[in-house]
Order: sequence, then structure tokens, then C-alpha cells
Amino acid sequence: MEFPRKTFWTVATLIAAVVAFEYLPQLKSYRLLEWASVEQVVDFKPSRLMPLEAVAEAELKLPKDKAVARKAARGMVEPLSDPAHSLAGFYEAIEKVEAGEPGARVRLAHYGDSPTTADLITADVRTLLQKRFGDAGHGFYLMAKPWAWYGHRGIDSDSSGWDIEASNLVRNKDGYYGYGGVSFRGSPGSRARFKLKEAGTSRIEVGYRSQPSGGSVVVEACGESAGSQSTAGDAGDGFAEFPVAADCRDFTLRVEGGPVRLYGVELLKSAPGVVYDSLGLNGAYISVLAKFLKEEHWVEQLRHYAPDVVVINYGTNESVFAAFVDKVFEKELREAIRRIRVALPGKGILVMSPMDRGERNESGLIETVPALQRLVEIEQRVAAEEGVAFFNTFEAMGGNGTMARWYSAEPRLVGADFIHPMPGGAKIIGNLLYKAMLDGYNRHKTGKRATEVAKTL
Repeated sequence: MEFPRKTFWTVATLIAAVVAFEYLPQLKSYRLLEWASVEQVVDFKPSRLMPLEAVAEAELKLPKDKAVARKAARGMVEPLSDPAHSLAGFYEAIEKVEAGEPGARVRLAHYGDSPTTADLITADVRTLLQKRFGDAGHGFYLMAKPWAWYGHRGIDSDSSGWDIEASNLVRNKDGYYGYGGVSFRGSPGSRARFKLKEAGTSRIEVGYRSQPSGGSVVVEACGESAGSQSTAGDAGDGFAEFPVAADCRDFTLRVEGGPVRLYGVELLKSAPGVVYDSLGLNGAYISVLAKFLKEEHWVEQLRHYAPDVVVINYGTNESVFAAFVDKVFEKELREAIRRIRVALPGKGILVMSPMDRGERNESGLIETVPALQRLVEIEQRVAAEEGVAFFNTFEAMGGNGTMARWYSAEPRLVGADFIHPMPGGAKIIGNLLYKAMLDGYNRHKTGKRATEVAKTL
């Protein structure tokens, strides 16, 4: 039998490359493998997600800084900074939901990067808010998976036949990417299926862009026709609504009769409560909101979905490009805020800083990337000057060096890239944001009641 020389040399070359990247100092930044994680892969044991009630306990074990540990032990909350009370309308909407007013709904639109692509952090905030104030439906979901890891908790989806255009990835950007920043071109035979974990959805809406030769979208609920919508017409955005039986959890969308360009589906319940839209794009940065989405189009999309607060949660990807942080980021953050204000005057805007991001230094130690803290300071200052709310995720999770502690924690709370949280780490961040929102809401109610009492005296 002939010796497989080609296979041997291929494997040998790969091993040599891995070793070179590991041990040559000039190549350390391009390391292919995190050796400390090999043992875990070989000796893999499935683990359960950290329950929400265990998050506080986990927080106590993480910080090595005693002041941070004491803060966690006392259950203190990193407050939302909102001196201009820009979230007052958001809190008023929650009050209506909490009071059980018919049709009351509070909606949040959370724009972000890769963690929100997989509904990390946002899924935990959604769960906590809906548990506390009621579930008004899942909200917006992209037509298909732009990335294999795209997904939202509570929804299984599969699709075929789509040409996918993410606003931050296509070379020739026309600006029409819908509420979620991605458009999907399909033809007869293209399909998408959505299976929900829980029943209760009573309305499905499809967002699309009409075109002169546009085909039709057919929606089925549990195998029965829920209706169809032609996308033929002058160029423009449209929304087609389909009522469905609340006990159905299986929905299919098909294309017939010609080409279509769709943005996504909206899944809503008839009950009052919270809708939390997770609008993350892999590799996204602030330019998505400031430049890549055509302003008139995005303004129309925001007005249609009408969130009570828009969360701007970028900075992780920008933090390793110091020139962008120092020369571009502030300008584009202000532009994103301006656009949202044009679309949603009087609605809330919350700038949410990125988490810590780590990298190995020349000594092999994990440290916070240098430009990240400058970026957080820019966000904090811009939020104050623009009169919008700010949540300092970086400080709330422990500040400088947190990813080093998270990586050495048991169970591990961040991946080997020192960027993407594991499910347990995402739960901690989600819980911190939820507690900050709830604290802000309670302060709003207390202040409002005090004002009312003062008027009676």
C-alpha cells in the first residue's frame, strides 16, 4: 500500500504553522489555537445554562477586586445615567403595561454586534422583562440566517433559496436593509420556516420592499393558508399583516410568481407586555446606523415599529482600531443619535457601552485592549452632551481586566477570543442591564409620586 505522502505533508505543515504562531513573538497576535482550551474540548462535559436566580451568586465569585465584590454582595446596581430624563416616555409605557391597560405594549430595539447576533444578553433581558411585565410577543426576526450562529431563544428556523445582503458586508450598499439591517432576495421556491417554543402568537407581519415585477409572499400557519401579499408596485417599503391562531407554533413563508425582497417577520401576541427586538449583526459597528442604512428608509422603518427606546450597543469591534475610535467614532455616534431623534421624537435613546475586551500582551497575560476605555469615555461624554441615557456595561461587569477574570472563572464565562461571552457570562450582563432598567423605572415612579404628593400639600 502506497504511503499517503500528500496527506502527511499537509498535516505536518498545519502542525508547523500552529507551532510557529504560538512561539514566534512576532506572530503571537495571529495565534490559531488557545492551548488551554484543548483539554476542555477533549474532555467535554455538557453543561446547563446558568439559571437567572444564580446570576447574583455567580457575580460574587467573579471579581477579585474587593470593592467590586462588596458591591455585588450588597446587590447594588450600576445605575443608568439619564440626567435629562430621556427614558421618561419608556417608563411611562411600562407603567401602562403594568397597570394592565388594554393593548398596552412597551417595545425596545437593541442594535448591537456579534453577541446580539445570537441573542446573547438580549434574550436574558427579554426573559426578565417579560416575566416581570408580561409577554407581548417575540418581536422582529430576520427572514433567514445570515450567519450560522444567528438565532433567537424560543425560535427554531430554517430556510432555503435566499440571496442574503447584510448592510455591513455587501460592497455596493443601496441602503435598503429594513429594521434589522439585512435584506433577503428570493424567487419562486424560496422559503422560510419558523417554529416557536411557546404558543400565543396571534399576528405575523412581513416587511418587504416592493418592485415593479415583484412576486407574492404566501404565509401558512400549521399547514393552513394565512394569506398572501403581492410585492409588485412602485419602489418602496411595505408591511403585510397576517392574523394567525394563537395555538399555532409553526409558520412557513413561501415565494410565488416572481422575485421578492424581504426584511424579516414580526411575531406579536395580543396580550399587553414587553417586546424586545434583538437586532445584532455579526461584525457590526456604529457605521451601520450612521451610514450604511439609508436615512429616509431607516427613519420609516423605525417609525413603523415604533420602539419606546432604542439601544445603541456598539464598540467591541471598533476598540481594536485606535484611529477609528479617536477620529471617527464620536462623529458617527452623534449621527446615529440624530437619525433616531428624527424618526422617533420624544422616544428614549440608550447608549450602552461594550463589555470588556481582552487580548494577550507580550508576557502572555490577558489585558483590556488599550482603546476600549477611551471609547467608553467617548460614549459617556456624548450621551451626556446629547441628553440621552448611558449604561456603562464595562464598569458594571467589573471594569479593566474583567475578561481575564472571566476566562479563568469556573465555569468559564468568556470564550478563548476574550470577546464573546459564554451563556453564563451573557446572563450576567443581561441581568445587570435589567436591574439598571428596573432601578431607573422605580426611581421614575418614586419621583413621579413625590411630585404628585407635593402638589397636594
